[in-house]
Amino acid sequence: MELAYIPSPSRGVLYLGPVPLRGYAFCIIIGVFVAVWLGNKRWVARGGRPGTVADIAVWAVPFGLVGGRLYHVITDYELYFSPGRDWVDAFKVWEGGLGIWGAIALGAVGAWIGARRRGVALPAYADAVAPGIAFAQAIGRWGNWFNQELYGHETHLPWALHITSSEGGRVPGYYHPTFLYESLWCVGVGFLVIWADRRFKLGHGRAFALYVAAYCSGRAWIEYMRVDDAHHILGLRLNVWTAVVVFLLAVTYLVLSARRRPGREAVVEPGASDDPAGAGAEAEADAGDGEAKAEDGAEAKVDMTKGEKAEKAEKTEKAEPEDAPAEPEPEPEAKAGVKDTAESGKKG
Repeated sequence: MELAYIPSPSRGVLYLGPVPLRGYAFCIIIGVFVAVWLGNKRWVARGGRPGTVADIAVWAVPFGLVGGRLYHVITDYELYFSPGRDWVDAFKVWEGGLGIWGAIALGAVGAWIGARRRGVALPAYADAVAPGIAFAQAIGRWGNWFNQELYGHETHLPWALHITSSEGGRVPGYYHPTFLYESLWCVGVGFLVIWADRRFKLGHGRAFALYVAAYCSGRAWIEYMRVDDAHHILGLRLNVWTAVVVFLLAVTYLVLSARRRPGREAVVEPGASDDPAGAGAEAEADAGDGEAKAEDGAEAKVDMTKGEKAEKAEKTEKAEPEDAPAEPEPEPEAKAGVKDTAESGKKG
């Protein structure tokens, strides 16, 4: 008898009248909201406009869901197209089966379309949403718990997952909860990207590349533990090889990008009103214009003062000969009196 284990839900769907509420779908939806919310905060902090992340996600999320389902159906085609199977089940996304590799690949195409429509560079957008995607994966993995799928080898550890369903070839028992391992790993990846981005100022898509490399390094060993049916190449599961190849590509991009384009983007969304770099440049330009205008005003004032002084001096020079009072000529009577006085003096 097991004293401790992780129980599985008795069912993965609840009905609200005729409407089914599926745990798997709820986990995916909650994960998308978390990714958009965190991505928007990081985007605004980088100088982008609020709402841009959500607008681009309108393109990225549907493309990602289609890509994730296509990857799953193609790599596990025997589940839908082999004898005795119904190909219509390939469209039943709510029953589980989304490949993260296809979701990221086709989701990037949708994000590229949305980014072009908003005039935003895709690498900057990818850096903003990278940790949010990791947290969304952590939440989405709990959808596998609701569906009792993607577990590992049998174990008797205290945190073993108790599988009770026998549908689809399942054997009830206690297994490694690989969904939980991957969920916790994705949480760690998200915090790693946030820390590294603050510490090293990652830009030009390097934060996203770090997320991809870190996720792949964990997915490889977690995938190796799973016991569900999968294609094998040289003794390893297909997804293990995929994780190794994508990891090498991400690391290569990290190294080459750091050499060719060090640092991060100064402006992530041209014309954003709250763009610190743009606002600073505009303020600096305004300050420069103000200083230039002040200097021009001072020079004009000096010139005007000099001109006024010159004009005043010129007026003064002109006014002196004209305005100087002439010496009054002696009146005739006064002249006569002086003459008589003089003659009287001579006579006396």
